[in-house]
Amino acid sequence: MNKLKIPHDAFVFVGDGRKALFLRNEGDEKYPNLKTERVFEDENPPTHEQGSERPGHVQASYTGQRSAVEPVDWHDIEEQRFARKVAAAMENLVRTRKAPALVVVAPPRTLAELRDAFHADVKARIIAEVNKDLTKHPVGDIEKHLTSGT
Repeated sequence: MNKLKIPHDAFVFVGDGRKALFLRNEGDEKYPNLKTERVFEDENPPTHEQGSERPGHVQASYTGQRSAVEPVDWHDIEEQRFARKVAAAMENLVRTRKAPALVVVAPPRTLAELRDAFHADVKARIIAEVNKDLTKHPVGDIEKHLTSGT
């Protein structure tokens, strides 16, 4: 990864399917200073703790054979819902705070869900996407990671 230049007042979104940090650069491109604006945390226990449905079965009327249907992955559904929730919050933040730019940091699957969920106004401000899970890192480490190019 090249050294990332984060403009003054740009937002940095760091998230996964369960936690999201909205950071704002109070510094400038040369000396960034990321400050936490908002934190989202979602309670998303494993699927086996969320749903107790047994896998369904489908019976083909013409052959009489039964086939198992894949069970509902409640954990996955909740991660998708959480991505839509934080995408809506980011859209609100971008519009109300007139953010000049946005950096999105998330693991691959979450990045894909966010791309689908982000409004065009948000997508237009994205200057970089970083394919990493940094949600468990302190803000200072996130800042160093993004600006050092490692």
